[in-house]
Amino acid sequence: MVLSNLEPKSVFYYFEKLTQIPRESGNEKEVSDYCVNFAKERNLSVYQDEYFNVIIRKPGTKGYENLPTVIIQGHLDMVCEKNMDTEFDFDTEPLQLIIKDDLLMANGTTLGADNGVAVAYGLALLDCNDIPHPPLEVLLTTDEEVGMKGALKLDCKQLKGKYFINLDTEEEGELLVSCAGGLKASINLQKEVIDNKDEAAFKILIKGLKGGHSGMEIDKHRANSNKLMGRLLNELNDVIEYAIADIGGGLKDNAIPREAFATITLAESTIPALEKVVKNMEAVFRNEFKTSDPDIEIVLDKVENPHKVFSYNLKKNLLFLMLTLPDGIQTMSADIKDLVVSSLNFGVLVNEEDKVKLIFAIRSSVKSKIYDIRNQIKAFADFIGAEFIQTAEYPEWEYNKESKLRDLFIRTYEEMYGKKPLIKAIHAGLECGVFAEQIEGLDLISLGPDIFDVHTPKENFSISSVKRTWEYLLEALKNFKDIETFDGQ
Repeated sequence: MVLSNLEPKSVFYYFEKLTQIPRESGNEKEVSDYCVNFAKERNLSVYQDEYFNVIIRKPGTKGYENLPTVIIQGHLDMVCEKNMDTEFDFDTEPLQLIIKDDLLMANGTTLGADNGVAVAYGLALLDCNDIPHPPLEVLLTTDEEVGMKGALKLDCKQLKGKYFINLDTEEEGELLVSCAGGLKASINLQKEVIDNKDEAAFKILIKGLKGGHSGMEIDKHRANSNKLMGRLLNELNDVIEYAIADIGGGLKDNAIPREAFATITLAESTIPALEKVVKNMEAVFRNEFKTSDPDIEIVLDKVENPHKVFSYNLKKNLLFLMLTLPDGIQTMSADIKDLVVSSLNFGVLVNEEDKVKLIFAIRSSVKSKIYDIRNQIKAFADFIGAEFIQTAEYPEWEYNKESKLRDLFIRTYEEMYGKKPLIKAIHAGLECGVFAEQIEGLDLISLGPDIFDVHTPKENFSISSVKRTWEYLLEALKNFKDIETFDGQ
């Protein structure tokens, strides 16, 4: 195994096992069954529901048997992203792991550290015999990356825990205490095609963008390839006549899209004008995003001339939406410096057999702003007679002023490092909001190691940070004997 020499051995052993099992959102049965078999092999109590959520229970160790149960939670699924020129099948191939100094990454694909690290921590805890801990419920949910569907469908009466530790945070030394809620939505344009009468065809590819998590990285003002393509095509529309034969961009609604393409047809005589617009727009984009996305590139290739193209009306409506729909940060907090309150990510543009679909992720820590942005998108759809669909919604996690769990983790961190951890609210969505809403009186925090560039093929994590966070988690569990003595302030 590639990771056999890394510490902690048990954590990296299970993480590598996970990288060999398909676990894209919606395809978690195999990894869920792996966890169930893991529990049965160790005679641990296990529950698996019809949505492939798993709960594995382990009694407390000697001296900890009668303490309140602690829930350790992560999600089984991962975002499967790769570059357009990367040949890789997430359903059949194991991830190709690469160690570079202190970093672990995959070759040309996402790594699945979000949230495979949490699952590995949970399995390693369940597998240990020499770590003091209270009674544990390791909760592994499904479909987190596509609207937290597993968490929303879980029968929370199966959980007995009073304290809840989510391990889906991506910066060491931080304790998350609040997060945004959100929903997914799409606009569907009815597909209308006509015969192509043009003489030539070109594929325009926008690439080289950084992308990233549409919650965690939205404040970095990175370029959105779908929006850039809308601008380029609109600029071209003012210069020459052309038709669209194919279009697409982005792979996941919760990832800022890094690449987009459009296949267009045009008269041979207008090719020089096309080349000029592409060259000019590349310069414009590189200037606008020289800090956040310095490697933006627009590639223009002549391709085989297609038989069918989008109708004029479809092209007009599509360009209207791509150009005018809002994207990125919508509102900032007036109370907390640099905190994003609401955002919209135009994550996916896909040309299907009978429709062209635009898919969005909306996030906000204020529920009314979620609905306000949703209504704006719906208004755009209604204006051009397109179909609007809301596909998923998940709740925000409100800050709890009184938390014994937070107090325990703060004191543990101070004892280990001589300073307090950073207490933060984030704009990303966490399953904590779902469980806080469903389980009365639940005390929650979220933490994790340093993970970088999640939801992109550049995803990686710090090996040493995984080790330190593991040691921090174990020390906190050891200190649970004192949990009921804290005042929760």
